[in-house]
Amino acid sequence: MSERTKLGLIAGIFLAIYYAPFSHPRVQNSILEAFWMLQDYAHHHVLTCLIPAFFIAGAISVFVSRASVMKYFGAKADKVLSYGVASVSGAILAVCSCTVLPIYAGISQRGAGIGPAAAFLYSGPAINVLAIILTARVLGLEMGLARAVGAISFSVLIGLAMAFIFRHEEKAVPDDSMFSAAAEEAARPLWKEILYFLSMICVLVFAAWAKPEQPVGFFDAVYRIHWRLAGASFIALFWMLAAWFKKEELASWTGSTWEFAKQIFPLLLGGVFVAGLLMGRPGLDNGLIPNRYVAMLVGGNSIWANLFASVAGALMYFATLTEVPILQGLMGSGMGKGPALALLLAGPALSLPSVIVLNKIMGAKKMLAYVGLVVGMSTLAGMAYGALF
Repeated sequence: MSERTKLGLIAGIFLAIYYAPFSHPRVQNSILEAFWMLQDYAHHHVLTCLIPAFFIAGAISVFVSRASVMKYFGAKADKVLSYGVASVSGAILAVCSCTVLPIYAGISQRGAGIGPAAAFLYSGPAINVLAIILTARVLGLEMGLARAVGAISFSVLIGLAMAFIFRHEEKAVPDDSMFSAAAEEAARPLWKEILYFLSMICVLVFAAWAKPEQPVGFFDAVYRIHWRLAGASFIALFWMLAAWFKKEELASWTGSTWEFAKQIFPLLLGGVFVAGLLMGRPGLDNGLIPNRYVAMLVGGNSIWANLFASVAGALMYFATLTEVPILQGLMGSGMGKGPALALLLAGPALSLPSVIVLNKIMGAKKMLAYVGLVVGMSTLAGMAYGALF
């Protein structure tokens, strides 16, 4: 950063503070709302979602061989296999747009192709089975089916589009055989590696298991014992670490986890703060941008209404399942069905915090392409759905 840029940044911050209308009630509420948003994020996401995701990312970076990643996610891997695995693995995790970032960074660091990695990045937060079921029950069966079809197809289409757009960069990646030839002999049998990763995934999934709206069925039964399941998974993980791993391996794992945490966590907190400042917490009207303006702009089924809904969804932060009651309220205020689907397809997969982190992980060019694909495809899907229903 040049000295002139630093001077401009300092001057800009000074002028913003000097002229900010802090006496205005909405400005005061939005500042407080930003800190409430940070606290809410800390209470519900850091310990149960983000920290397990950092450890999974660190484990991928240390214990998963580059040859294995290249086999399933590499640029030259079988397309059906790679995109199928990316979509399914993302759906199994069922994480939010921020929690998926460390894991995405881990598989990218190990050599995953741009396309399969992007498919995984979208599928993790977008293809949430419980969220899709809740959508169908609260917003209607056709909306739930449209969300399911759109999310599954988008994960593959976005991955293929990213692979095509950046195909020249993919060609620069060394041939898979180089990694296969250089791959070290595994320190443990494959079944031990699988159980180790499965235990971490179970900790993440069960600790973050959201309470279903209807207290019946499988999801509610799991919710009632989700802490016991998470605790049992953690105990199993602790036993495996003590019995199967050397101290040097554990040191490498924690070191890699810390590298991901210090790169991603500060950016996420900054993004959550800004999102809270602008939009407020989901379901409340305390941000700088009043909710009524959002509802006014997403009525009908015009291209602008769908585009605005997609962009708004890409900037707002949705915790898992919170998008459904928010959409229910917006639709009650006049939001069209097309824009509602557009927000459902773009919102869970993106947020202002995740966009900031993606810019750091993949670079501005790939980040803009990924965000553009999600927003553009969500807009078109919303228009098509709105025209049909």
